[in-house]
Amino acid sequence: MKKNLYIVRCGEVALKGMNRPYFERILLERVKNAISCYENAEACWKNGLMLVRVEDSIPMKEVVKRCSKVFGVASVSPAVEAPKDIDAIGKVASDFMMKLIEEEGIKTFKVKGKRADKNFPIQSPEIGKIVGAIILKTCKVLSVDVHNPDCELFVDVRHEGTYIFRDKIKGFGGLPLGTNGRGMILMSGGIDSPVAAFMMAKRGMTIEAVHFHSYPYTSPRAQKKVEDLCAVLAGYMGTIKMHCINLLPIQEQIVQNCPEDETTLLVRRFMMRIAEQIAIKNNNMMLITGEDLGQVASQTAEALVVTDAVVKMPVMRPLIAMDKVDIMEKAQEIGTYEISIQPYEDCCTVFLPKHPCTKPKLENIERSESALDVQTLVDAAVASEEIVVIKPR
Repeated sequence: MKKNLYIVRCGEVALKGMNRPYFERILLERVKNAISCYENAEACWKNGLMLVRVEDSIPMKEVVKRCSKVFGVASVSPAVEAPKDIDAIGKVASDFMMKLIEEEGIKTFKVKGKRADKNFPIQSPEIGKIVGAIILKTCKVLSVDVHNPDCELFVDVRHEGTYIFRDKIKGFGGLPLGTNGRGMILMSGGIDSPVAAFMMAKRGMTIEAVHFHSYPYTSPRAQKKVEDLCAVLAGYMGTIKMHCINLLPIQEQIVQNCPEDETTLLVRRFMMRIAEQIAIKNNNMMLITGEDLGQVASQTAEALVVTDAVVKMPVMRPLIAMDKVDIMEKAQEIGTYEISIQPYEDCCTVFLPKHPCTKPKLENIERSESALDVQTLVDAAVASEEIVVIKPR
């Protein structure tokens, strides 16, 4: 069975110096896993490039999409190979262009040559000129346009052979998943937390999730929405374990015993305590939230200080300085936005105060909390957790 070739390029991984072999090994494992659904698929490193080969019966767009979603991949190019002989390169390049003429009706092109093998007798600029001239003789409907061509053709002459390709399809970049510790995301059904999880996973962090609900005030469909969001994220980061906690008993105690304007902050502090306890139990080293400075009352600078005071574990907030519009655009890019805007309530909307405190003082919050048996409530919540294992769909 004939196989198509794909060139997979790493981005930041290439800058890792002495640790580069480790990152390359993990990245290769991730790409192999991404294409493991295809029979006889192959992937290997060769002189700084990852070469992927998949049977030609598989649509190219499908393979490119799978590879480009792997964190650490900077770009992917469907390619063809040629011997290190300029006439042979010209012939393969002409055939490549003829196919594009048939499929897309292109009319203009330019060729960009690159000589990675310095023993090859023709220098980079001349490679482009010679191959371009051969294409013009063979594909008479084409003309050269160096400024705005329909097709920019790349000819990369390397030690092991020559690669010819058109597109450099951008990947997400970042670092291979699993190279940068483990984190626990506080996952709601909103727009922000899935984006925060994505951004930390893109930096190589393995992600688990904790989700808080207030059943029966919140419906099972609200939790299903969060599971759907995790399923989208699992397409990038593999299977996700989600810990589900019913927060209603804690919320009821807060409403009965504490000032109304502090309700949101007190609930948030309990969420952080519970998340930290679950994170420690599951060998996660930090918490992750989708908080964005000043977006809502519980995300003012003063509120974040009060919230963080109850945990010792570091809290990562990758969205902290982003505009809401930018977060929404990222959610659309990664495929979570349409799910996030579905109108199912979450626990944060239950017992929402009319006038929440925006500039809390830690001593006042701690005084209000003294009316509660904090550790008993936290332990009961952790003990009642339900675990849902979510795989890519």
